Amino acid sequence: MKISDRVQAEIVTAMKAKDEHKLTTLRMVKSAIKNKEIDKREALTDAEEAQILTTLIKQRRESVESFTKGGRPELAAKEQLEITMIEAYLPQAATEEEIRRVVQGAIAKMAEGGSKPGPKDVGPAMRVVQQWLLADGTRADGKLVSEILKAELAK
Repeated sequence: MKISDRVQAEIVTAMKAKDEHKLTTLRMVKSAIKNKEIDKREALTDAEEAQILTTLIKQRRESVESFTKGGRPELAAKEQLEITMIEAYLPQAATEEEIRRVVQGAIAKMAEGGSKPGPKDVGPAMRVVQQWLLADGTRADGKLVSEILKAELAK
């Protein structure tokens, strides 16, 4: 079942349950997906819908950070709740160990071409790692992947 179909079904459930916060969050997700669909002028793939949700989660995380710094814990908690709701529609995120395995494999693959990649090769290595994660259908936080990659390249 596509993410957009699941969101629509949950909207109906939230309306019946009179869960106002969940309803507004799901409507926001639905409108983001619909806007992208209109821009593209064709139906979105599952990967594109997942990318939209990832972007929404990233925006919420930035908001949580801003609200926390600004002394507004109630708004930060609201945004955190939205993150939890949106993440429910994405595949399970990769663990740190799984990411580390992919990073080490990508570095080994790059090293086959000659010299061992170093800290200056973060960009190309990051592209390889992201492609591998995408091919596996694994979801991973880019910030965490970058930190692990930098640590592995520094070794």
